[in-house]
Amino acid sequence: MATDLCVIFDLDGTLIDSEGLCQQGYLDLIPELTDTLDEMLQRYRGAQLAPILADIEERTGIKLPANFEPIYRARVNELFDAHLRPMPGVEEMLAGLTSSYGLASNGPLQKMRHGLHASGLSPYFRNNLFSAYEVNSWKPDPGLFLHAAGEMGYPAHRCAVVEDSKVGLEAALAAGMHTIYYQPHKDPAHEDPSMFTIRHMSELSPLLKELATEATRQE
Repeated sequence: MATDLCVIFDLDGTLIDSEGLCQQGYLDLIPELTDTLDEMLQRYRGAQLAPILADIEERTGIKLPANFEPIYRARVNELFDAHLRPMPGVEEMLAGLTSSYGLASNGPLQKMRHGLHASGLSPYFRNNLFSAYEVNSWKPDPGLFLHAAGEMGYPAHRCAVVEDSKVGLEAALAAGMHTIYYQPHKDPAHEDPSMFTIRHMSELSPLLKELATEATRQE
């Protein structure tokens, strides 16, 4: 019987400080957008690309070109290469992590790999990368997390998800997994009594030990 928890990390905004760069890409390419960066983050954090583009078209009254996605992806890659950094404490946390872990993102696998490379985190994630595009299931649907857990050989109740977005938190709760809200910006918008909250990645390992002990006690 397993005595540890398998940790499933979100990527953007959880391990790498990329959410603002992703939103800046829209602002750079769509002059009709009048939102501030903070407003873009509040509206689109963690969301799938296609619904974001549809919402932008509806709000601005414009029709984006058919080739907008590759243009946008290329712009985000430029921003990543110039500015991307890990979130505070992530490298130290990963270096000391003793649990099995993986990465599950709404983004395509190529974007995930680029983000890990640009931020210097690639050595920690040579395996166990799971993209919604690969399994055709996007958060807030729980399918991506359940797929990741199955591939890594863990039942849902032995998994802990670390997320910063509303859609990711909803997916983790729906999957029946321990849900950890990474909230470095002290935004209470998504707080839920069934979730745990951390403000800094240094808080994660002690919490995982507590959750693993409790899970073992209940089995």
